[in-house]
Amino acid sequence: MTSPLTGTAAGVPFTALPPAHDGPAPLIVTWHMLDAPRSDAAFAAALPMNDLSAWRVHLGMPMCGARMVDGSMDAGLALLREDVLMAALYPFVRQATEEFPAALASIRAQLPVGDGPIGVLGGSLGGAVALRILADTETPVFAGAVVNAAIRMRSVVDLFPGDYPYDAESEEAVDSLDFVARAGAIAGRAPLLVVSGELDDPALRADAFHLVDALGSPSELLSIPGLAHPLADEPGIEPAPQSPLAREVDAGLTRWFRRHLPKLRPEGK
Repeated sequence: MTSPLTGTAAGVPFTALPPAHDGPAPLIVTWHMLDAPRSDAAFAAALPMNDLSAWRVHLGMPMCGARMVDGSMDAGLALLREDVLMAALYPFVRQATEEFPAALASIRAQLPVGDGPIGVLGGSLGGAVALRILADTETPVFAGAVVNAAIRMRSVVDLFPGDYPYDAESEEAVDSLDFVARAGAIAGRAPLLVVSGELDDPALRADAFHLVDALGSPSELLSIPGLAHPLADEPGIEPAPQSPLAREVDAGLTRWFRRHLPKLRPEGK
């Protein structure tokens, strides 16, 4: 196993895992969960995909990891209590998506990854970021994957206590993050692997099935027996030993991305 590299890309913290071989390699970019593992370093430890001949660059989500206010999750939790959708979930996804083009350009300048199509991977709320990259941007992507993802943000909002007081603005926001309804925008972009824990919340699991049905071939569902929503134990901020269930997810992701990895052109060709 190679040692991780840490740094920032246009202000976004990252943990990068290099391929085993020297020289240029394809790039896979990930976004972590708000549940454990809830930082780029912890997500890299949970899902390192060490057997891939690719750079795996794990980006930090807003208000998480190195971007936590005063080194704690308290500020992020306060936003969830203030307005779970419009103060927290939607702005987190929007910011992570909007800061990605500059972060990607910075990654390309720092690492030998070339300028070809990338892979994208997201867990939970990070899954909504990966899906938005597919649905809302023109960034070339060779394959994507999501794990216990926020596929329909309305389902995520429903997990929080009380009836959410939707208005016109919040209805528009939540509908923009309904990727079952927007499957047509994703289907033509890249094949997608949807990983779903059999013990994840039933609504999130139903959304996973509905998305795969809407996408059709060559996208696929990978169901993981015994897996609930998190991929690591609390607190999930620092890297931790990979759990057996995370290892199973990691193996499935490795198989998926290996199948779709592009071949890099020799320099000068």
